[in-house]
Amino acid sequence: MDEAMKAPRNLEKYASFFTDDKFWHKLARALKKAGIKVVYAALVLFYSLQDSRISKKDKLLILGALGYFILPVDLIPDFLPAVGYTDDLAALLLAFYKVRQCITPEVKERAETKLRQWFGEYDQNEIVLDADDYEIKDSPKNE
Repeated sequence: MDEAMKAPRNLEKYASFFTDDKFWHKLARALKKAGIKVVYAALVLFYSLQDSRISKKDKLLILGALGYFILPVDLIPDFLPAVGYTDDLAALLLAFYKVRQCITPEVKERAETKLRQWFGEYDQNEIVLDADDYEIKDSPKNE
């Protein structure tokens, strides 16, 4: 894995940086700079926090990833063009992959609805975070 894409270790220690207000403030600032994939990952994790089926352990990991995302000064400063959000994406993806079995279609739909509000229509391939998210369309059916 490229050095820039390595996620910080022990994400849970960043949980104390998370608040709903800080999350929405950072996400609004990051919207155009970070790109749709970072925003989608953050939204899926944020909405997963509200799901009572997510374990406390997984919620702590999610809070840590979102806390790291909110931090103004992290491994790679967010103001750096092109690479500033790579560590944030790595932290968000690490948390996403660890809890992905618990993420419901309803959570993904809430995140996608918010994306459409902010970005308008977009290509679904821009937000794929997991192989399970790929849809094969117009494929020949076995009869």
